[in-house]
Amino acid sequence: MFVSTEQPVAATSGRARAALITGITGQDGSYLAELLLSRGYHVHGLVRRSSTFNTERIDAIYQDPHEHDPRLRLHYGDLSDATGLRRIITAVAPDEIYTLAAQSHVKVSFQQPEYTADVIATGTLRLLEAVRDYQESGRRVRLYQAGSSEMFGGSPPPQSEQTRFTPRSPYAVAKVAAHGFAVNYREAYGLFIANGILFNHESPRRGETFVTRKVTRAVGRIKLGLQDKLYLGTLDARRDWGFAGDYVEAMWLMLQAGQPDDYVIATGRSHSVRELVELAFAHAGLDWQEHVALDPRYLRPTEVEHLCGDASKARERLGWRPRIGFEELVRMMVDHDLRLAEQELTLRRAGYAPPRLLEPTHA
Repeated sequence: MFVSTEQPVAATSGRARAALITGITGQDGSYLAELLLSRGYHVHGLVRRSSTFNTERIDAIYQDPHEHDPRLRLHYGDLSDATGLRRIITAVAPDEIYTLAAQSHVKVSFQQPEYTADVIATGTLRLLEAVRDYQESGRRVRLYQAGSSEMFGGSPPPQSEQTRFTPRSPYAVAKVAAHGFAVNYREAYGLFIANGILFNHESPRRGETFVTRKVTRAVGRIKLGLQDKLYLGTLDARRDWGFAGDYVEAMWLMLQAGQPDDYVIATGRSHSVRELVELAFAHAGLDWQEHVALDPRYLRPTEVEHLCGDASKARERLGWRPRIGFEELVRMMVDHDLRLAEQELTLRRAGYAPPRLLEPTHA
Protein backbone atom coordinates (compact mmCIF):
# COMPACT_ATOMS: atom_id res chain seq x y z
CA MET A 1 0.00 0.00 0.00
CA PHE A 2 2.81 2.44 0.75
CA VAL A 3 6.55 2.93 0.68
CA SER A 4 8.78 4.26 3.42
CA THR A 5 11.56 6.74 2.71
CA GLU A 6 14.78 5.15 3.96
CA GLN A 7 17.18 7.85 2.76
CA PRO A 8 17.05 11.47 3.97
CA VAL A 9 15.11 13.83 1.73
CA ALA A 10 17.43 16.53 0.42
CA ALA A 11 16.94 19.67 2.48
CA THR A 12 17.71 22.43 0.00
CA SER A 13 16.31 25.93 -0.14
CA GLY A 14 14.74 25.26 -3.53
CA ARG A 15 12.73 22.19 -2.60
CA ALA A 16 9.06 22.11 -1.74
CA ARG A 17 8.26 22.23 1.93
CA ALA A 18 7.91 18.85 3.62
CA ALA A 19 5.43 18.04 6.38
CA LEU A 20 5.18 15.01 8.64
CA ILE A 21 1.73 14.12 10.00
CA THR A 22 1.29 11.63 12.81
CA GLY A 23 -2.23 10.26 12.69
CA ILE A 24 -2.57 10.89 8.96
CA THR A 25 -5.18 8.14 8.55
CA GLY A 26 -7.58 9.82 10.98
CA GLN A 27 -10.22 12.41 10.23
CA ASP A 28 -7.99 15.43 10.84
CA GLY A 29 -4.94 13.87 9.26
CA SER A 30 -6.74 13.19 5.99
CA TYR A 31 -8.13 16.73 5.69
CA LEU A 32 -4.76 18.21 6.63
CA ALA A 33 -2.93 16.06 4.06
CA GLU A 34 -5.30 17.30 1.36
CA LEU A 35 -4.76 20.92 2.40
CA LEU A 36 -0.97 20.62 2.44
CA LEU A 37 -0.86 18.85 -0.91
CA SER A 38 -3.01 21.62 -2.40
CA ARG A 39 -0.39 24.09 -1.17
CA GLY A 40 2.48 22.25 -2.85
CA TYR A 41 3.90 20.38 0.13
CA HIS A 42 5.49 16.96 0.10
CA VAL A 43 3.51 15.14 2.78
CA HIS A 44 4.74 12.23 4.90
CA GLY A 45 2.42 10.32 7.18
CA LEU A 46 3.04 8.09 10.17
CA VAL A 47 0.99 4.87 10.07
CA ARG A 48 0.80 2.17 12.75
CA ARG A 49 1.42 -1.38 11.58
CA SER A 50 -1.79 -3.39 11.40
CA SER A 51 -2.85 -6.68 9.86
CA THR A 52 -5.51 -4.78 7.89
CA PHE A 53 -5.33 -1.51 5.99
CA ASN A 54 -6.98 1.49 7.65
CA THR A 55 -6.09 4.08 5.04
CA GLU A 56 -9.52 4.55 3.45
CA ARG A 57 -9.66 8.24 4.43
CA ILE A 58 -6.60 9.00 2.29
CA ASP A 59 -7.19 6.52 -0.53
CA ALA A 60 -8.35 9.34 -2.83
CA ILE A 61 -5.01 11.19 -2.58
CA TYR A 62 -2.66 8.22 -2.45
CA GLN A 63 -0.54 7.32 -5.50
CA ASP A 64 1.31 4.08 -6.06
CA PRO A 65 5.03 4.92 -5.76
CA HIS A 66 5.80 2.25 -8.36
CA GLU A 67 3.86 4.25 -10.96
CA HIS A 68 4.37 7.84 -9.80
CA ASP A 69 6.76 10.06 -7.92
CA PRO A 70 4.23 10.78 -5.19
CA ARG A 71 4.08 13.83 -2.98
CA LEU A 72 2.40 11.70 -0.31
CA ARG A 73 4.45 8.99 1.34
CA LEU A 74 3.59 6.83 4.34
CA HIS A 75 5.93 5.38 6.94
CA TYR A 76 5.40 2.73 9.57
CA GLY A 77 5.83 4.28 12.99
CA ASP A 78 4.31 4.74 16.41
CA LEU A 79 4.48 7.33 19.18
CA SER A 80 5.50 4.53 21.54
CA ASP A 81 8.72 3.96 19.55
CA ALA A 82 11.21 6.78 20.18
CA THR A 83 13.94 5.27 18.00
CA GLY A 84 11.58 4.91 15.08
CA LEU A 85 10.44 8.51 15.44
CA ARG A 86 14.03 9.75 15.31
CA ARG A 87 14.76 7.66 12.24
CA ILE A 88 11.70 8.91 10.37
CA ILE A 89 12.31 12.56 11.22
CA THR A 90 15.92 12.28 10.02
CA ALA A 91 14.81 10.59 6.80
CA VAL A 92 11.97 12.98 6.01
CA ALA A 93 13.72 16.20 7.10
CA PRO A 94 10.38 17.94 7.65
CA ASP A 95 9.85 21.66 7.78
CA GLU A 96 6.64 21.13 9.74
CA ILE A 97 5.36 18.34 12.01
CA TYR A 98 1.72 17.93 12.96
CA THR A 99 1.11 15.65 15.94
CA LEU A 100 -2.43 14.31 15.51
CA ALA A 101 -1.99 10.67 16.55
CA ALA A 102 -3.80 9.74 19.76
CA GLN A 103 -6.18 7.41 21.51
CA SER A 104 -8.86 10.04 21.01
CA HIS A 105 -12.04 8.48 22.42
CA VAL A 106 -12.83 10.04 25.81
CA LYS A 107 -15.02 7.22 27.14
CA VAL A 108 -12.50 4.56 26.08
CA SER A 109 -9.79 6.41 28.02
CA PHE A 110 -11.56 5.37 31.23
CA GLN A 111 -11.15 1.72 30.19
CA GLN A 112 -7.60 2.14 28.85
CA PRO A 113 -6.05 4.94 30.93
CA GLU A 114 -2.47 3.68 30.84
CA TYR A 115 -2.46 3.24 27.07
CA THR A 116 -4.11 6.63 26.62
CA ALA A 117 -1.50 8.34 28.80
CA ASP A 118 1.38 6.56 27.07
CA VAL A 119 0.30 7.50 23.54
CA ILE A 120 -0.85 11.05 24.22
CA ALA A 121 1.37 12.34 27.04
CA THR A 122 4.53 10.23 26.90
CA GLY A 123 4.21 9.87 23.13
CA THR A 124 4.29 13.64 22.76
CA LEU A 125 7.35 13.78 25.03
CA ARG A 126 9.12 11.18 22.87
CA LEU A 127 8.39 13.23 19.76
CA LEU A 128 9.57 16.46 21.37
CA GLU A 129 12.84 14.80 22.38
CA ALA A 130 13.30 13.54 18.83
CA VAL A 131 12.70 17.04 17.46
CA ARG A 132 15.12 18.55 19.98
CA ASP A 133 17.83 16.10 18.97
CA TYR A 134 17.09 16.76 15.28
CA GLN A 135 17.46 20.51 15.70
CA GLU A 136 20.82 20.09 17.40
CA SER A 137 22.12 19.07 13.96
CA GLY A 138 21.29 22.55 12.69
CA ARG A 139 17.88 21.77 11.15
CA ARG A 140 14.82 23.82 12.03
CA VAL A 141 11.29 22.49 12.23
CA ARG A 142 7.92 23.91 13.30
CA LEU A 143 5.65 21.63 15.32
CA TYR A 144 1.89 21.63 15.87
CA GLN A 145 0.68 19.94 19.06
CA ALA A 146 -2.98 18.89 19.10
CA GLY A 147 -4.75 19.86 22.29
CA SER A 148 -8.43 19.41 23.09
CA SER A 149 -11.32 21.35 24.57
CA GLU A 150 -11.71 18.40 26.95
CA MET A 151 -8.77 19.88 28.85
CA PHE A 152 -11.11 22.61 30.15
CA GLY A 153 -13.45 19.97 31.56
CA GLY A 154 -15.44 21.50 34.38
CA SER A 155 -14.44 25.14 33.78
CA PRO A 156 -17.50 27.20 32.80
CA PRO A 157 -17.87 28.54 29.26
CA PRO A 158 -16.84 30.43 27.30
CA GLN A 159 -13.38 28.85 27.40
CA SER A 160 -10.35 30.71 26.04
CA GLU A 161 -6.57 30.43 26.25
CA GLN A 162 -6.75 31.98 29.74
CA THR A 163 -9.30 29.47 31.08
CA ARG A 164 -8.09 27.09 33.77
CA PHE A 165 -7.66 23.44 32.76
CA THR A 166 -9.86 21.15 34.87
CA PRO A 167 -9.68 17.78 33.06
CA ARG A 168 -12.36 15.19 33.85
CA SER A 169 -11.10 12.09 32.01
CA PRO A 170 -7.81 10.22 31.54
CA TYR A 171 -7.85 11.48 27.94
CA ALA A 172 -8.10 15.10 29.08
CA VAL A 173 -5.43 14.65 31.77
CA ALA A 174 -3.06 13.21 29.15
CA LYS A 175 -3.80 16.13 26.80
CA VAL A 176 -3.03 18.62 29.59
CA ALA A 177 0.30 16.86 30.15
CA ALA A 178 1.12 16.96 26.43
CA HIS A 179 0.24 20.65 26.35
CA GLY A 180 2.52 21.29 29.32
CA PHE A 181 5.40 19.39 27.74
CA ALA A 182 5.00 21.45 24.56
CA VAL A 183 5.04 24.76 26.43
CA ASN A 184 8.08 23.68 28.45
CA TYR A 185 10.07 22.62 25.39
CA ARG A 186 9.13 25.85 23.62
CA GLU A 187 10.40 27.91 26.54
CA ALA A 188 13.39 25.75 27.53
CA TYR A 189 14.82 24.94 24.10
CA GLY A 190 13.41 27.62 21.81
CA LEU A 191 11.45 25.12 19.70
CA PHE A 192 8.71 26.50 17.47
CA ILE A 193 5.71 24.69 18.95
CA ALA A 194 2.11 25.83 18.56
CA ASN A 195 -0.58 24.33 20.77
CA GLY A 196 -3.96 24.14 19.10
CA ILE A 197 -6.80 23.74 21.61
CA LEU A 198 -9.47 22.54 19.22
CA PHE A 199 -13.08 22.21 20.22
CA ASN A 200 -15.18 19.37 18.77
CA HIS A 201 -14.82 19.19 15.03
CA GLU A 202 -16.71 16.70 12.91
CA SER A 203 -17.23 15.54 9.34
CA PRO A 204 -18.42 12.56 7.30
CA ARG A 205 -14.98 11.07 8.03
CA ARG A 206 -15.54 11.04 11.78
CA GLY A 207 -15.23 7.64 13.44
CA GLU A 208 -18.57 5.89 13.96
CA THR A 209 -18.22 5.60 17.76
CA PHE A 210 -18.12 9.39 18.23
CA VAL A 211 -21.53 10.78 19.08
CA THR A 212 -22.03 12.97 16.00
CA ARG A 213 -21.23 10.22 13.52
CA LYS A 214 -23.00 7.62 15.65
CA VAL A 215 -26.15 9.72 15.32
CA THR A 216 -25.92 10.45 11.59
CA ARG A 217 -24.94 6.88 10.75
CA ALA A 218 -27.96 5.62 12.68
CA VAL A 219 -30.25 8.10 10.91
CA GLY A 220 -29.24 6.69 7.52
CA ARG A 221 -29.69 3.10 8.60
CA ILE A 222 -33.01 3.73 10.37
CA LYS A 223 -34.36 5.62 7.34
CA LEU A 224 -33.73 2.57 5.14
CA GLY A 225 -34.90 -0.03 7.63
CA LEU A 226 -31.45 -1.39 8.47
CA GLN A 227 -31.67 -0.35 12.13
CA ASP A 228 -34.46 0.50 14.53
CA LYS A 229 -32.94 2.08 17.65
CA LEU A 230 -30.12 4.47 18.51
CA TYR A 231 -28.78 4.21 22.06
CA LEU A 232 -27.08 7.22 23.66
CA GLY A 233 -25.80 8.04 27.12
CA THR A 234 -27.04 11.61 27.49
CA LEU A 235 -28.95 14.22 25.52
CA ASP A 236 -28.06 17.18 27.72
CA ALA A 237 -24.30 17.62 27.25
CA ARG A 238 -23.47 20.71 25.21
CA ARG A 239 -20.59 21.01 22.76
CA ASP A 240 -19.14 23.58 20.36
CA TRP A 241 -19.20 21.64 17.07
CA GLY A 242 -17.39 22.76 13.91
CA PHE A 243 -16.22 21.27 10.61
CA ALA A 244 -12.90 19.41 10.64
CA GLY A 245 -11.95 20.78 7.21
CA ASP A 246 -12.07 24.31 8.62
CA TYR A 247 -10.10 23.39 11.73
CA VAL A 248 -7.10 21.87 9.93
CA GLU A 249 -6.62 25.19 8.18
CA ALA A 250 -6.17 26.73 11.62
CA MET A 251 -3.45 24.18 12.36
CA TRP A 252 -1.57 25.26 9.24
CA LEU A 253 -2.00 28.95 10.01
CA MET A 254 -0.47 28.47 13.46
CA LEU A 255 2.76 27.22 11.89
CA GLN A 256 2.90 30.14 9.44
CA ALA A 257 2.83 32.73 12.23
CA GLY A 258 5.89 34.74 13.18
CA GLN A 259 5.96 33.38 16.72
CA PRO A 260 4.66 30.12 18.25
CA ASP A 261 1.71 30.42 20.60
CA ASP A 262 -1.39 28.65 21.93
CA TYR A 263 -4.76 29.07 20.23
CA VAL A 264 -8.34 28.05 20.95
CA ILE A 265 -10.17 27.02 17.77
CA ALA A 266 -13.96 27.01 18.03
CA THR A 267 -17.17 28.40 16.52
CA GLY A 268 -18.32 30.19 19.67
CA ARG A 269 -21.72 28.45 19.56
CA SER A 270 -22.73 25.41 21.59
CA HIS A 271 -25.51 22.89 21.00
CA SER A 272 -26.85 20.00 23.04
CA VAL A 273 -26.78 16.38 21.95
CA ARG A 274 -30.57 16.68 21.88
CA GLU A 275 -30.34 19.48 19.29
CA LEU A 276 -27.95 17.35 17.23
CA VAL A 277 -30.38 14.42 17.31
CA GLU A 278 -33.42 16.55 16.50
CA LEU A 279 -31.75 18.20 13.51
CA ALA A 280 -30.26 14.99 12.13
CA PHE A 281 -33.51 12.98 12.30
CA ALA A 282 -35.61 15.88 10.99
CA HIS A 283 -33.34 16.24 7.96
CA ALA A 284 -34.18 12.64 7.04
CA GLY A 285 -37.90 13.13 7.73
CA LEU A 286 -37.88 11.04 10.92
CA ASP A 287 -39.26 11.54 14.43
CA TRP A 288 -36.27 11.07 16.69
CA GLN A 289 -38.39 10.23 19.73
CA GLU A 290 -39.55 7.03 18.05
CA HIS A 291 -36.02 5.73 17.65
CA VAL A 292 -33.72 7.15 20.36
CA ALA A 293 -33.28 5.51 23.75
CA LEU A 294 -30.91 6.17 26.65
CA ASP A 295 -28.49 3.57 27.97
CA PRO A 296 -26.57 4.46 31.15
CA ARG A 297 -23.71 2.22 30.08
CA TYR A 298 -22.69 4.96 27.64
CA LEU A 299 -22.30 7.56 30.38
CA ARG A 300 -18.82 8.67 31.44
CA PRO A 301 -17.82 8.29 35.11
CA THR A 302 -17.25 12.07 35.13
CA GLU A 303 -19.10 14.06 32.49
CA VAL A 304 -18.19 17.38 30.89
CA GLU A 305 -21.43 19.33 30.76
CA HIS A 306 -20.75 22.39 28.62
CA LEU A 307 -17.96 23.40 26.23
CA CYS A 308 -18.08 26.57 24.16
CA GLY A 309 -14.91 28.18 22.87
CA ASP A 310 -13.77 31.77 22.47
CA ALA A 311 -11.56 31.88 19.37
CA SER A 312 -11.04 35.66 19.38
CA LYS A 313 -7.26 35.30 19.49
CA ALA A 314 -7.19 33.06 16.41
CA ARG A 315 -9.47 35.49 14.55
CA GLU A 316 -7.33 38.50 15.40
CA ARG A 317 -3.83 37.02 14.98
CA LEU A 318 -4.32 34.30 12.38
CA GLY A 319 -7.32 35.62 10.47
CA TRP A 320 -9.08 32.29 10.98
CA ARG A 321 -12.85 31.91 10.94
CA PRO A 322 -15.05 28.82 10.57
CA ARG A 323 -16.89 28.61 7.25
CA ILE A 324 -19.38 25.81 7.90
CA GLY A 325 -21.95 26.18 10.68
CA PHE A 326 -23.58 23.54 12.85
CA GLU A 327 -26.74 23.08 10.81
CA GLU A 328 -24.88 22.73 7.50
CA LEU A 329 -22.43 20.32 9.12
CA VAL A 330 -25.17 18.03 10.41
CA ARG A 331 -26.98 18.04 7.06
CA MET A 332 -23.70 17.23 5.29
CA MET A 333 -23.08 14.26 7.57
CA VAL A 334 -26.65 12.94 7.32
CA ASP A 335 -26.60 13.16 3.51
CA HIS A 336 -23.32 11.25 3.42
CA ASP A 337 -24.59 8.53 5.75
CA LEU A 338 -27.86 8.20 3.84
CA ARG A 339 -25.80 7.39 0.74
CA LEU A 340 -23.74 4.95 2.80
CA ALA A 341 -26.90 3.24 4.02
CA GLU A 342 -28.18 2.98 0.45
CA GLN A 343 -24.98 1.21 -0.53
CA GLU A 344 -25.34 -1.13 2.44
CA LEU A 345 -28.95 -1.91 1.50
CA THR A 346 -27.97 -2.65 -2.11
CA LEU A 347 -25.29 -5.07 -0.93
CA ARG A 348 -27.71 -6.81 1.42
CA ARG A 349 -30.26 -7.23 -1.34
CA ALA A 350 -27.52 -8.79 -3.47
CA GLY A 351 -26.88 -11.35 -0.74
CA TYR A 352 -23.80 -9.76 0.77
CA ALA A 353 -23.85 -8.59 4.38
CA PRO A 354 -21.15 -5.92 4.85
CA PRO A 355 -19.32 -6.03 8.18
CA ARG A 356 -21.00 -4.08 10.96
CA LEU A 357 -19.25 -1.97 13.54
CA LEU A 358 -19.04 -3.95 16.76
CA GLU A 359 -19.25 -1.33 19.47
CA PRO A 360 -18.56 -2.48 23.04
CA THR A 361 -21.46 -1.61 25.32
CA HIS A 362 -19.13 0.30 27.64
CA ALA A 363 -17.76 2.56 24.90
